[in-house]
Amino acid sequence: MQLDHVKTHNRSVTHSPLVVGVDAGATSTRVSIHTLDGTRVGYARAGAGNPSAHGLARAVAAIGAALEEALGSLDGSRVVASLAGVAGKVDELAPELARIWAGHGVPGGPEVAGDVAIAYVAGSPEPCGSLLLSGTGAVAARIVGHQQDVIADGLGWLLGDEGSGFWIGRAAAKAVVAALDRAEPEGLLATLVLDHFLGAERGPSPRQSADRLVRLAQADHMRLAALAAPVSQAATAGDPVALAIARRAAGHLVTTVRRVHVSGPVVLAGSVLTSEGPVRRAVRELLAGETVTTARDAAGAAAWLAARPLLPEDRARDLHPRFTAAP
Repeated sequence: MQLDHVKTHNRSVTHSPLVVGVDAGATSTRVSIHTLDGTRVGYARAGAGNPSAHGLARAVAAIGAALEEALGSLDGSRVVASLAGVAGKVDELAPELARIWAGHGVPGGPEVAGDVAIAYVAGSPEPCGSLLLSGTGAVAARIVGHQQDVIADGLGWLLGDEGSGFWIGRAAAKAVVAALDRAEPEGLLATLVLDHFLGAERGPSPRQSADRLVRLAQADHMRLAALAAPVSQAATAGDPVALAIARRAAGHLVTTVRRVHVSGPVVLAGSVLTSEGPVRRAVRELLAGETVTTARDAAGAAAWLAARPLLPEDRARDLHPRFTAAP
């Protein structure tokens, strides 16, 4: 299992109580360990931690490996609170993680929560607001008391997730295939999409290139989500088709979040909305007048939520940036 480990220690935190935050998603797992003043003393990344997508055993193994690496030589008995934000969480996960925690000397397993509220907290300490997330998928949620209240979309690549990376990629591939079918001149977006799927193996005619692209997309539909970056590149360069797709994606996303938003900040999360690009810019323009923030480290956010009941309210708010800073 591949791990990317970052750890810091200093004498002043050698005996301080610790809190553990976990951000376990469909592509990776992150564990962040902090003292109660927000100092990060351990951090590690491991493989996918979504039990619904990858199975309970694989998710538990990934989370356990990241916890072990993040703890390193730290004494697990110093951990006073833990919270795990898990995409696709299942009931069987909590007792499995409690077993892993106990194996590292941590007195008590983590509280297990969904990843939506954690993503919101990564961008704001405010107890109430809204999350707008667009990565591979897309979802919006109203957050009340740091917990998910009402959700919109998040219905998956086949029937929902409008404005997501997958939606953007599928729209781009559809536009390129249609243009090839009509033997239209190849624009920048078409060039980037064909490079992504076919490389140098273009068909002898536009129609044959279209047929090859269709077969590859049908064989591995998740490759479409990777087209979000080429669409952003083409839109930034002024490609009209890519610009139209980016604007449509932004429109869908803002429509979704307006279904749930009542008050407080709107936190942007997910790779499509945390990366500078045409979709993020268009979303921010459409949300003019709202307080819009950007999610930072979600594992640190989970650690902050774990620490929050142990701190005075004002102190917890002041420490939020320290917990959620990038490692």
